Amino acid sequence: MRIFILAGEASGDRLGAALMVGLKSETSVEFQGVGGPLMQGEGLSSLFPMDELSVMGIVEVLPKYRHLKRRIAETAEAVIAMQPDVMITIDSPDFSLRVAKIVKARSNIRTVHYVAPTVWAWRAGRAAKMAKVIDHVLALFPFEPPYMQAEGMECDFVGHPVVAEPQASDTEVADFRARHDIGDAPLLLVLPGSRRGEVGRLGPIFGRALTPLLTAHPNLLCVVPTTAHVAPLLREVTDNWPVKPIILDPSEMKIGAYKTEKAAAFRASDGALAASGTVSLELAAAETPMVIAYDVNWISRQIIAYMLRIDTLTLVNLISETRDIPECNGKHCNPAEIGAALLSMMAAPDKQLAAMRLTMERLGKGGEAPGLRAAKAVLARI
Repeated sequence: MRIFILAGEASGDRLGAALMVGLKSETSVEFQGVGGPLMQGEGLSSLFPMDELSVMGIVEVLPKYRHLKRRIAETAEAVIAMQPDVMITIDSPDFSLRVAKIVKARSNIRTVHYVAPTVWAWRAGRAAKMAKVIDHVLALFPFEPPYMQAEGMECDFVGHPVVAEPQASDTEVADFRARHDIGDAPLLLVLPGSRRGEVGRLGPIFGRALTPLLTAHPNLLCVVPTTAHVAPLLREVTDNWPVKPIILDPSEMKIGAYKTEKAAAFRASDGALAASGTVSLELAAAETPMVIAYDVNWISRQIIAYMLRIDTLTLVNLISETRDIPECNGKHCNPAEIGAALLSMMAAPDKQLAAMRLTMERLGKGGEAPGLRAAKAVLARI
């Protein structure tokens, strides 16, 4: 079987890698496409570096529009030349669906999109537009299939791969703390995003938000996992933080060692400050209490705020149907409000535990691995 698979950012790379593992367990398959280090680790030779597509925000995309347009055309040509049994696009809809539009206009190649558009959150018309170029949707959340099926697309809830990712053991946590000379000090996991734009925008704010926490906990330490292409910028940004963080850089170790180190950091931490996104599910899986904070360019913020249909951006809050995870988004994404939220979280970390456990249950924890479920769903409908 020949499959063209495309991901545009770190979260998509994780989904794609898990799906590739599932597909390889079910059939003999040849992959072509675009992906990051995890997908490449499963046998994909990326057409070009995935991080070229990692752009977030309406205004932020504009300076790179011409280059992205060239990459869209290049990717579509590669799909058509390959003539795969199926093309699977993963998230990154602004890129993925433009590729699918060209492919559908020039071929009858079957198209699958992994991650349903968040029509329940904003831009409800996206499902109808997507139905013109996508045959089948793989949904991460159990409430999504009816939205896709209403527009004529096939849709399967396959769960989220986060529920199947291994968690660090107590021994690995103890080893991590010993290896980095943390001892019994309180440890904060800081996650300012996987894109350069996010780190450049949120990193300085997150750093200043640490000051009140350090006043209350003078021996506090911070650990910051990052991606290889963001690591140099992150080091510059954190030079001005009031505490020197432990930076986990995947370019300094093998991918397996990095995954183990990152998992240990998540479980070893007493709390986390994170940008909004899939990472809230990773934190929930590790049962690490969190504060979520996010902001975009001012113009993008105004447009997005106008279109939003929900009162929370945090997936744990949405899936658990609670509002137990504190957020500091938009105008609230400032050092004072984030610092206050961090102090409250560290004072009462267990408040979030029930919401995190319910989220994992609803995403399929304990059942068949979501990557395998996704693979079976793809193969069953070809």
